[in-house]
Amino acid sequence: VPLFLQIIVDDDDSKVWSLYDAGPKSIRCPLIFLPPVSGTADVFFQQILALTGWGYRVIALQYPVYWDHLEFCDGFRKLLDHLQLDKVHLFGASLGGFLAQKFAEYTHKSPRVQSLILCNSFSDTSIFNQTWTANSFWLMPAFMLKKIVLGNFASGPLDPEMADGIDFMVDRLESLGQSELASRLTLNCQNSYVEPHKIRDIPVTIMDVFDQSALSTEAKEEMYKLYPSARRAHLKTGGNFPYLCRSAEVNLYIQIHLLQFHGTRYAAIDPSMVSAEELEVQKISLHTSNEQEEP
Repeated sequence: VPLFLQIIVDDDDSKVWSLYDAGPKSIRCPLIFLPPVSGTADVFFQQILALTGWGYRVIALQYPVYWDHLEFCDGFRKLLDHLQLDKVHLFGASLGGFLAQKFAEYTHKSPRVQSLILCNSFSDTSIFNQTWTANSFWLMPAFMLKKIVLGNFASGPLDPEMADGIDFMVDRLESLGQSELASRLTLNCQNSYVEPHKIRDIPVTIMDVFDQSALSTEAKEEMYKLYPSARRAHLKTGGNFPYLCRSAEVNLYIQIHLLQFHGTRYAAIDPSMVSAEELEVQKISLHTSNEQEEP
C-alpha cells in the first residue's frame, strides 16, 4: 500500500512536499516521479501500481510553491536528505523532466541522481516563448493560469484512453491553487537551460511520443543533441500524458531503463523479485509488435 506523506523541509512551514512512497523500504535508490505543471503526485498511479507489483520502490511527489530553480533544487535536496536517500533515479514529465535535469546539474559535484528518464521533456525554457511573462504569473488569477495550461492540452478526436487521461489531468489541474499553478508556470517559463557537460555521465532515457504533444519537433531534436548517447523510448501515440493513457508501454520502458542497475547497489528493485528473462521476453515482443506496426 502506498504511504501518503506530507513533509516540510524548509524553514517556511507553508512549503509542503506531498508524496506517495510505495514498495520495499529496504531499497535505497528508488525511482522518483516528478509531475508536469498540471500534475499532482497521483498522476503516476498506474506506475506506482505496476512497478511496486514487480518489486520496485517508487516515490511520486508533488512540489511545494517554489519560484526559482535554485530554490526548488535546494528544497529537493533537503527532501532526499530527510528521506535518507543518497542517490535516486528520476522520472520527470515535461516540467518535471526539466527540474530533474536542473537537480542533476545542481548536485553534479556530489551526485544525487543515478539516472534520468525524461518524458516529453525539454532542456531550455525559451522554447515556450514565455520568458517575458514568467515574472507576471504570480499576479494572475487562478482561472487565467488554468486557461494557459489547458491551452497545451490536446483537442480534437482522441481515443478513449487519451480522452480519459486528459479528463484526469483537468481534474488534477482544478485541485491546484493559484500560487501552486503560478509558481510551476514560473519554473516552466523563467529563462533557464540545462548545462549538459555537468550531467554527461548520467544514464538517460528520452521518452517521447510521435503524435500531438505540447513539445515542438525542435525541442525534441534539441534533447537528442544534448544527450547523444541516451536511450530513446518512442511511443507512437500517447499525447502529453503517456504515463496515463499508454501506461503499459511506459512501464515497460521504465523497466528496461532500470534493468542496467539490477544487481548493483543502485537497483530500484528488490533483488528477490528480479527475473530478467521475463523482461527480455517482453522486450522482444514489444520490439516485434512495433516492427509489425511500421508502415
